[in-house]
Amino acid sequence: MFKRSLTPYLQELANKYPVLTLLGPRQSGKTTLVKAAFPDKAYVNMELAENRELATLDPKSFLDAYPEGAILDEVQRTPHLLSYIQVRVDELDRKGVFILTGSHQAELHSAVSQSLAGRTSLLRLLPLSLEEIRGAQIDDPLEEVILKGGYPRIYRENLPISNAYSSYFQTYVERDVRQILQIKDIIQFERFIKLTASRIGQLVNYASLAADVGVSAVTIKEWIAVLEATYILVRLEPYFENFGKRLIKSPKLYFTDTGLACYLLGIETVEQLIKDPQYSNLFENWVIVELMKSRYHQARDPHFYFYRDVSGKEIDLLIQQGSKLIPIEIKSSKTFSSAFLERLAYFHEQTPKKAEGGVLIYAGKQAQKIGQYRLFSAENCTGI
Repeated sequence: MFKRSLTPYLQELANKYPVLTLLGPRQSGKTTLVKAAFPDKAYVNMELAENRELATLDPKSFLDAYPEGAILDEVQRTPHLLSYIQVRVDELDRKGVFILTGSHQAELHSAVSQSLAGRTSLLRLLPLSLEEIRGAQIDDPLEEVILKGGYPRIYRENLPISNAYSSYFQTYVERDVRQILQIKDIIQFERFIKLTASRIGQLVNYASLAADVGVSAVTIKEWIAVLEATYILVRLEPYFENFGKRLIKSPKLYFTDTGLACYLLGIETVEQLIKDPQYSNLFENWVIVELMKSRYHQARDPHFYFYRDVSGKEIDLLIQQGSKLIPIEIKSSKTFSSAFLERLAYFHEQTPKKAEGGVLIYAGKQAQKIGQYRLFSAENCTGI
């Protein structure tokens, strides 16, 4: 149903590396993508206990069963297997032998860096982008896309949004959080993640979150790290080269999927979404992650930051291209105002040697050039 933008890059890189490693959140479509991209590969789900047991007890015999290689799904469940895969691909001296997928980036990163360095290309698949949704002839208004999020199953099976995300969240908490963290009070963790959703796009304040949840700041940092490692959250770091002013150095957090964020905020309809005080933050969240998808789904790493100085002047997003920085302002308004360009002008004043042009992304329909700045509709924001 969905044509994934990453497919041709995945296939191309399989001709250059013996192993491909595809990371991303659960249910983002990793399994469907790799099966479609490599239909002749054997498929093994490492979530199944019998497969894990075989791979653990006798890894060599396990790999012998797949002389032409295989797709190993959720391979973070058997990280010890990677060292045996390294030996096997070195012996075979072929490209595209094993395709690995995983939804725990921290575990896989560590194992891959130790065992498969130089032998694998590391890729990321996030939930559906707007381009992929539109490519499936789904013409939902943008506000509905923000509410639904991008998990393919919701569109494919026309699932009720609230029920779908309730099930997703409970499964995530039971399967992933309990695997990684020894949390005695799961209700406390759920309160924490809902509070995090209410602070989308704000500077992270560990002490404030800790006080509101009733745990230590160290615990909050640990929990945030788990949400990042399992692709629930993405971190946006500040850009703080010396611009002649003191700059804020705290990061911001955004949700990989706005549908999940809406569920955590109790938003169930488009009408509620538009009226909600968090709408502008959710809109900003959607645009930033959409731009991240456009990079990740072309097998590129995003070099994204934000700018904020101690006077409170801020740029929502900076895209680094070489030594230059493209400042981007994001507005949920459907009507353009010249006041939206003021922060872009301010950033140019502060960084005349680094700033290049500037982009305003808003909820309206117009796309045009205004002096050195460009105006983009959110629908077409990846065209920047």
